[in-house]
Amino acid sequence: MLHVQPAHPQVQFTNTAVADEVAEGRVLIVSNRLPVTVQESGGSVEVVPSAGGLASGLRGYYQSASAKWIGWPGPLSPGTSRAGRRSLEAKLSSHNLRLVELDQRDVEGYYDGFSNAVIWPLFHYLLDRIPLRSQNWEAYRRVNQRFADAVVAEMQPGDTVWVHDYHLMLVPGLVRERRPDARIGFFLHIPFPAPEVFRILPWRRELLMGVLGADLAGFHTPSYVRHFAGAVRAQCGLDASHDRVRVDGRTVRLGHFPMGPDVEQFQRLTLAPEVSEETARIREESRGRFLFLGVDRLDYTKGIPRRLIAFERLLQRNPSLRDKVRLIQLAVPSREGVREYASFRKQVEELVGRINGAVGTLDSVPIHYLHRAITPEQLTALYCAADAMLVTPLRDGMNLVAKEYIAAQDPADPGVLVLSRFAGAAEQLKEALLVNPYDTHGTAETVQQALQMPLEERRERHQKLLARIREQDVHWWREGFLSALREAANLR
Repeated sequence: MLHVQPAHPQVQFTNTAVADEVAEGRVLIVSNRLPVTVQESGGSVEVVPSAGGLASGLRGYYQSASAKWIGWPGPLSPGTSRAGRRSLEAKLSSHNLRLVELDQRDVEGYYDGFSNAVIWPLFHYLLDRIPLRSQNWEAYRRVNQRFADAVVAEMQPGDTVWVHDYHLMLVPGLVRERRPDARIGFFLHIPFPAPEVFRILPWRRELLMGVLGADLAGFHTPSYVRHFAGAVRAQCGLDASHDRVRVDGRTVRLGHFPMGPDVEQFQRLTLAPEVSEETARIREESRGRFLFLGVDRLDYTKGIPRRLIAFERLLQRNPSLRDKVRLIQLAVPSREGVREYASFRKQVEELVGRINGAVGTLDSVPIHYLHRAITPEQLTALYCAADAMLVTPLRDGMNLVAKEYIAAQDPADPGVLVLSRFAGAAEQLKEALLVNPYDTHGTAETVQQALQMPLEERRERHQKLLARIREQDVHWWREGFLSALREAANLR
């Protein structure tokens, strides 16, 4: 059983209900996107809950009276009337949500041009993906200021501010400038790269000082904490240890808080009639084949092409398996307006076609590829039906899909998790079959090991994995971070 080390010996956090202790006021959750999608039809505006780890994990919490979520609801139609916007703001407010509006210029500069074209590939070590010219730093800074303004306008005495992810790394510092006594936390959901990689960024010091506006900076793994502290020492010349930084007369605490899924929610969902029916349908359609499953956003960090090549090599080396196995690869659409992502989709789809043509048979197509969004019920049915899950990103901050798969398994006959060593989840999920996704030969061998694993070994591995993610679920993550934030602010 793993135990997360606290950010400081005095900053303890456990899986207990601490919501009443966290703050005298509300918690203001701040992220690029609100946890809802806005749908406009016939002049009316509807607000629909979104899927996703953060949205799902904090849904019940932000809908309580003790929290409010600040963010962008996604693009609105240019034709939306003033009355429609007032209606939207009222509906959002009724769900404890506050709108930060972005126009197309903001989206192209701050979101596509800097957050996702510069920070995203750099933090995932994919340096060749960074554009030769980036002129969008000012857009990033301007939108971060807009979010900070919304936070300050919303704040009431006793409120806690919890800022999320790489889109908003300047916000803690910008809020601190105007509210020096504010209680502010920041959590990074993607990897923080090694200092020698981070130093490539021209605006590295500005991002670090923005995060250091917080009382507590949280990361998924101890290695990300070490990387951040090393970058602060190298780029800011500050006294940074493994768990704290001294800046402007304050102590900023650093800690690792691995996020988990809502295990109980997934396990309840596996018992729903529609999930059971869909699971049975998938298994019947597979006609006894061993089912491998991949579920990813269609993003170049997820390692989909290398996974497909590893699966092809498995079938090339074992022709007898071609009618006995199938890989269902779900690729959820992502950033479809970005040219590079459209090119990546074309690459993946061409690779699927080539492999199916090369190793398919008259009776079997080895890779069943889906490019679409699906419902939570459909996703859970895929988890339940799959004999093995392939989670092989080139780099990932955590990866909740791996943990969701564990939560959905039948303990009597569980599937096997094949997991990239470069996913943050690998630091917790040691009983998974760990692979280097860049080694496609080695990955193919491990996939074959998953195919042949005896039932008793599967049960033993699953029991340990399930116990760990049950203990360290999304509620543990949320309550632990907020409790540690309160302690960090009190010890400032």
